[in-house]
Amino acid sequence: MKSSRILPAYVGIYIVFLYLPVALIPLFSFNDAIQAAFPLKGVTLSWYRTLLETPAIGQALINSLIIATAAAAISTLCATTISYLDVFPRPVLSRLVSGLARMPILIPGVIVGIALLILVNLAGLGPSRPAIVMGHVLVCLPAAVTVIRARFVAIPQSLAEAASDLGASDWTVFRRAILPLAGSAIASAFTLAFLTSFDEFIVAYFLSGTEPTLPLYIWSQLRFPKSLPVVMALGTLILLASVILATLAEVLRRRSRI
Repeated sequence: MKSSRILPAYVGIYIVFLYLPVALIPLFSFNDAIQAAFPLKGVTLSWYRTLLETPAIGQALINSLIIATAAAAISTLCATTISYLDVFPRPVLSRLVSGLARMPILIPGVIVGIALLILVNLAGLGPSRPAIVMGHVLVCLPAAVTVIRARFVAIPQSLAEAASDLGASDWTVFRRAILPLAGSAIASAFTLAFLTSFDEFIVAYFLSGTEPTLPLYIWSQLRFPKSLPVVMALGTLILLASVILATLAEVLRRRSRI
C-alpha cells in the first residue's frame, strides 16, 4: 500500500523539480522588469519586440537553421544506409559500423568538441559553419540510427527475401519495398536530428567561428544583466518550437510502428 503511494509522489516531485524552472522562463519573459524575481511588476511584450528588432538574433537563427538542416539531412541519410545494411543485406563489418555510429552518445560532449577542433584545424578548415555541421552529424547520428534501425528490425525479413527471389536488385528492394514502410521513422529521425543540432551547444562552442549559432548567442548575452529578459523571451520561443518538433517526431515514430 505504501509503495503504491510513494511512487506517484516520487514521480510528482521529479516532474516539479525538472519542469518548474523551465516553466519560469516563459513567465518571466512577460515580466515588465529586468530582474527575474517575484513579485512580477507587470505584463509586457516589449522584450519580444526587442527580440524581433535585433539583427544579431536573426543572423544567429539563420545560422542555426542552416546548420541544423544540413546536419539532420546528412545524419539521416547516413543512418538510413547504416541501418539498412545492418538489418537486411548484413555485409561484413555492418554490425561494427552500426555500433560505431551509435557510440558518440557515450562520449562526453567536451571530449568530442576538443577532438573535432583538433581534426578541423589539421584539415585546414578551422572553426567554421562546415565544421559545426560535421560535428553535429556526429552528435545526431546515434539517435537517428536508433530510430531508423528499430523500424527496419520490425519489417519482416521475408519481405526483402521475396522481392529478391522475384529478381529485384538490392536498390529496388530498398526503394520499392523497405523505404515506403520506413518513411515515418526516417521523418522522425530527421526531426530529432534537426532538434538535436538546433539546440546543441558544446560542440558548436568549440567549432564556431565568426558565425555563432543561436545557443551560442544566448550564452554570450548571459553576461549582460540587461539582456536577460530578451534572452528569456528567445528561450520561450525556442522552448515552444522544441516541444512542437519533439511532439511531431514522437507522432511520426508511433506511426512507423503501425
